[in-house]
Amino acid sequence: MVPKQLVHAFAAPALRVFAALLVLAAPLAAPAAAFLWEVSSMTNKVYLYGTVHAGKAEWYPLPAAVENAFADSQVLVVEADITDTEALRKAQPATYVPPDSLAKHVDPAAYERFRKLLPRYQLPEAQIARMKPFMAVSLLLFADWARLGYRPDYGSEVYLIAKARNNGKPVREIEGTEAQLELIDSLTEEQNKRIFEGTVDALEGGMADEQIKGLVAAWQAGDPKGLLDIARKYNDRVKGAAEIEEKFIWGRHDAMLKKIETYLNEDKERTFVAVGALHLAGPRGLVEILRKRGYIVRQVGT
Repeated sequence: MVPKQLVHAFAAPALRVFAALLVLAAPLAAPAAAFLWEVSSMTNKVYLYGTVHAGKAEWYPLPAAVENAFADSQVLVVEADITDTEALRKAQPATYVPPDSLAKHVDPAAYERFRKLLPRYQLPEAQIARMKPFMAVSLLLFADWARLGYRPDYGSEVYLIAKARNNGKPVREIEGTEAQLELIDSLTEEQNKRIFEGTVDALEGGMADEQIKGLVAAWQAGDPKGLLDIARKYNDRVKGAAEIEEKFIWGRHDAMLKKIETYLNEDKERTFVAVGALHLAGPRGLVEILRKRGYIVRQVGT
């Protein structure tokens, strides 16, 4: 069975599966603007940073603007602390109880296509047999990243959490492991089937690679509009992707905003909030919503 640490990695950046598709990058060049925003109220300031959920060792340290903002903050907030082994141990991953299995919940032809992809990633069928469809194709996506040299243990959150711990800086969660896995488990049978088939299509047809290249370029340029445009193109071509994005990205923002506004208006400490990059992009992103609510928002480096 897949270790829960990896299960959570697949659950989180998108949750972040499609948000996480957002940002696999080559070694970072210094961008004109970081994927980082400073949000100010009358009494406090919060930094919002768009993260990558898998990466390479040579990415670090992060660009100076990000490192400086992190140093200027007293608290780190992440979607979920993926280094909390106790929380991971208690979490129930999105799997079936034997004798139930993945093959019983997807179209037989789609399952056969999926099964034929497994050798590409050196994944035995038995390792995935109990996973629910969304988790199964998420594993393949992350395996594809790993094949290209991008690993969850070099994701931005892992780096920031380790840095915070080394500096004695508190690490807090805007959601938590259990909440994220519950969201994945709330997918209906039909939603699971659609995203399973759509992701198999994307992996077979090279759409995932095309998506990654465009998103990387936008992310490195600090270009949220470009990043969102590329995500829209993927959604138009991949069955179930837009529906997953709606649920896993935009549908989480009310709860996130409530906490961010607490950091801005009630907390005295300065907070560095690190969430998947797509959460910060476009008119429904956290950045624009906070601007419309009257906060002073500026992208760092512009």
